[in-house]
Amino acid sequence: MCQAGEGEYNLAMIPPELLEILACPVCHASLEVKQGDPGLKCRQCHRLYPLKDGIPVLLKEEAVVEPS
Repeated sequence: MCQAGEGEYNLAMIPPELLEILACPVCHASLEVKQGDPGLKCRQCHRLYPLKDGIPVLLKEEAVVEPS
């Protein structure tokens, strides 16, 4: 996972147009930027998809399910 601060910077670099069309590969709900633990979080199934080298990894196997 990215170092503190690095993930936030990289998430900020993702164009808003791309964030609008990205969806959870499991339940197809929209994703939101997760602050603190950088990544993209599904609003419905609460999976957190990590960043690797500033790129969101949208693989079910890489996601961590967080409590709602």
